[in-house]
Amino acid sequence: MKNIKLMSVGEKLNKFKAAVVQASPIFLDTNATIDKACSIIEEVSKNGAELVAFPEVFISAYPYWNWITNPLEGSEWFKKLYLSAIYIDGKEVKKICAVAKKNNINVVIGCNEKVRYSVGTIFNTNLIISNEGKLIGAHRKLVPTWAEKLTWSGGDGSTLKVYPTSVGPLGTLACGENTNSLARYTLLSQGEMIHIANYISLPVSPDDYNMAEAIKIRAAAHSFEGKIYTLVSCSVISEEIIQLFEKHFPASDVRTLFSRKNSAFTGIIGPNGESIVPPLIDDEGIVYAEIDLQKCIQPKQMHDLLGHYNRFDIFDLRVNIKKNERITTVERNKLEENNTNELIIKS
Repeated sequence: MKNIKLMSVGEKLNKFKAAVVQASPIFLDTNATIDKACSIIEEVSKNGAELVAFPEVFISAYPYWNWITNPLEGSEWFKKLYLSAIYIDGKEVKKICAVAKKNNINVVIGCNEKVRYSVGTIFNTNLIISNEGKLIGAHRKLVPTWAEKLTWSGGDGSTLKVYPTSVGPLGTLACGENTNSLARYTLLSQGEMIHIANYISLPVSPDDYNMAEAIKIRAAAHSFEGKIYTLVSCSVISEEIIQLFEKHFPASDVRTLFSRKNSAFTGIIGPNGESIVPPLIDDEGIVYAEIDLQKCIQPKQMHDLLGHYNRFDIFDLRVNIKKNERITTVERNKLEENNTNELIIKS
């Protein structure tokens, strides 16, 4: 166990303009999606935003095939997704970093992250980029949700962090992670005041599930419990995506499935749990709002889960923030001391 490093949150309580994006990627076209993201970054910066949030796996596709076909047919699409995935130290991220620096804006954007140690491993990752153009964090989704387990590996506690940015202490969780009370509390305990919750439009959910309302409930819960701001960014399903899946899955009635209403919600929730500006439902667009972190102070007088409104003598949350390693090697002299020739392998 390592100690989580806490930051001082009260030294500078900023006022700033934030932007949250509701848009579709250029599906499975990484370069075109990067260009679209960079164009949006420039646009919101010109409109005064100092922080912009993009949807989950915006670069550059969500594996909808997992929900409408069987694993064998979906395997071909997994290969396409892997080939379009990016390395977080690759040229695509460097391009976004350069645009963030040029426009003096903080960026949070979701991507499909591939790794150099294994062909076929993909993580659902949120990138945190500072206004200085530095990649300061990469949070990997801890638990892929339901059908997503056919595509993504799970992250570990090492990326469950809050980052100091020019606008304030910022944390992020992807989609269903925002239902995980312990993950959310771990971020709050590190002084989170700005939470980025990004999602995908999910019209293929069960008939009685209102995705837009579910997103709103989760965001409101986190903001109200923590007395913080939650910025929600969700993708949409474009006509291009519908036509692509109609072509390859004609028996699935894709147009009806993918055209379902109330499948996307994008907005900004204040520390009282209410939307501070009208949200976007389903339609592509950008939501802007003025954020005032001083408005987090008074609500905490009533309920401060990180202080007087908790009982740390009763509750004890322990978080393993160690990074999962694929292999642990033992030095030769240590092996000789133990009279063994083994390598200790961690799965």
